[in-house]
Amino acid sequence: MPILGIGVDILHLPRLISLLSRRGSEAFATRILSSQELRTFQLLAEQHGEDDTKRIAQFLGVRWAVKEAAYKALYPIRPTWKEVTYLSFNGTTGVKPTLVCRPVRNDVGPANKLHVSVSHDGDYVYAQVIAEST
Repeated sequence: MPILGIGVDILHLPRLISLLSRRGSEAFATRILSSQELRTFQLLAEQHGEDDTKRIAQFLGVRWAVKEAAYKALYPIRPTWKEVTYLSFNGTTGVKPTLVCRPVRNDVGPANKLHVSVSHDGDYVYAQVIAEST
């Protein structure tokens, strides 16, 4: 399986928290999340409320970093924010984190498998994506 690209991104959460305080987390989420991610975000916001800034910022920060890393791995293909969906580890089923690119256009190129790894510690989120052709 040839590797088509590798992308990484690191995000400093206080920078995102500052942005969210100025623009609002709902507006930011609507801009960058796929419809599936947005539903998960809305459930999280309902459960924890907008007051849980750190948790909401971490949820959005992980997706931001993953999508930035995906764009770097997929270059020169340029999917939109909403065409890339990150599904985190599912403790119930044991399914590892997954990244799916569902492009609207048919001319997106040969990448048909994406591998993702995310780490977050304190104020930082790190994401790595490997684009592979099978």
